[in-house]
Amino acid sequence: MDAAIPDAAAGVTDGGTLPGLLALVLAAVFFGAAVYINIAEHPARLAISDSAALAQWGPAYKRGFAMQASLAIAGGLAGVAAWWISGGLLWLLGAGLMIANWPYTLLVIMPVNHRLQAIAIDQAAAESRALLVRWGHLHGWRSALGGAATLVFLLAATE
Repeated sequence: MDAAIPDAAAGVTDGGTLPGLLALVLAAVFFGAAVYINIAEHPARLAISDSAALAQWGPAYKRGFAMQASLAIAGGLAGVAAWWISGGLLWLLGAGLMIANWPYTLLVIMPVNHRLQAIAIDQAAAESRALLVRWGHLHGWRSALGGAATLVFLLAATE
């Protein structure tokens, strides 16, 4: 058997790595979902009429928020657990990046969400389109936080 295999397998079971691997998986799922929204779903939304785009954004936002909020918290908690067990500061940094999605969403994206939710679908026009475009740019930073957390957790897992 190759000598590298036992060493790699040993890393999976010692101090904090199981929660760390869970953190890595959750961060990667968060990142993938966020990037999907930025490169596929939102551009498709912007290609349709103002009223259809606003009508589609509402239910998609509610479902996406529930999924991504859960992933951010669970990934952050798993990263904290990996840090607590192993003492590896990269786990704590990754956890911070995952959890940073919450204040960023509440303080930066939520005001745009509230403005979009206040517009009646039959009143959708240039203002709602501009807000949707802004929302997409702001969501890109959520993708960046998820990507950074994934990278940090990957580095922590290979220490």
